Formats: sequence, structure tokens, C-alpha cells
Amino acid sequence: MTMDKLDNLEQTLLLGIAREALEISVQSKPLPEINLSQLPPNLQKPGASFVTLTIQGDLRGCIGTLEAYQPLALDVQTHAVDAGMHDPRFPALRPSELETIQIEVSVLSPKTPLTFAGPQDLINKLRVNLDGVVLQDGYRKATFLPQVWEKLPHPEQFLSHLCLKMGASANLWQNKPLKVYTYQVQEFQE
Repeated sequence: MTMDKLDNLEQTLLLGIAREALEISVQSKPLPEINLSQLPPNLQKPGASFVTLTIQGDLRGCIGTLEAYQPLALDVQTHAVDAGMHDPRFPALRPSELETIQIEVSVLSPKTPLTFAGPQDLINKLRVNLDGVVLQDGYRKATFLPQVWEKLPHPEQFLSHLCLKMGASANLWQNKPLKVYTYQVQEFQE
């Protein structure tokens, strides 16, 4: 299943929703209700997104979901606030950081299971720079967006860091059969 590509207007609207949500949340004010009926149909449909915040290229927050459970516009609004205020890796965003923060939105396609026969086959089937990857071991799971390939371009390194993110040993993917899912994103930024 593929996702509908968002046009420039839809991308601009989502970035505006994310920016407004951040600016309001750092002031501890309630978020405005989004009037979905005034938005393009693609933003009213259920969608899964991640919102990534950076300052001069350095990660400052990233929160999202793999499953579409609410309208895309609300999903982006929710995850913008969560990335800025509730990412456990970072303190809450300060008002003074707003002018330097760069917002990136990734809209995810539905994830699909990847079938493979062993570690080498897994490496061969991953599409560097295209696939977002979810690793799952029982109740533990972690994901990297396709943009992470820029920093971890070798599949072995990518999978090892993803195991660490999941709270497992780096070589778990080589020693135990894991569930693996892939997805693609449409990514855009301010």
C-alpha cells in the first residue's frame, strides 16, 4: 500500500501546524482546536507521522507513531508538542530556542513485514536511504526513520544501533530471529 504524496500546500500547512503547536506549548497554553473541515482531504485522513526538531543540524527532539490512529493534521500537532516538550532524551524546549529550531515532518507509509532467511539476507533486503526499519523482539521494539541512514550508512551498523535503541545488545539481530518491518516516508522541512 502506498501513501498519497502531499503537495506543497499540504506540506506548508502541516509545518505551520507544527510550528504553532511548538510556540503555544512552550508558553504552557492550551493548543487551539484544528478545524479539520477547512483542511485538504489528505490532512483529514488518518496518518502516521514523526516530527523531528533540530538546532544547527543537531537532534533536539523526535517523536511520532508508526500507526495511523488520528487525522494527519492532529497527528503532526500532537507529535510536534511531544518532540518539543516530552522527548525523554532532552529537556523541554525553552522559548529562547524557538527561533533556532528547525522542524521536519515525516509522513509514514503503512509498515510491511520483511521476510528474510538469516542476518545476511536481512542486510541484502534493506534498501539504504529508502526504508525506515522497525525491529521487534517480543514486547521490545524500536525504529529508525530512513533519514538515519545518512548518519549510519552501513546496514550492519544501522541494525546494531537499532538493537541498542531497543535496549538489547548490538548484535541481537545476528543471533536471534527478530520481526522486521519496513516503511517509507515523505519528509519535508521548514
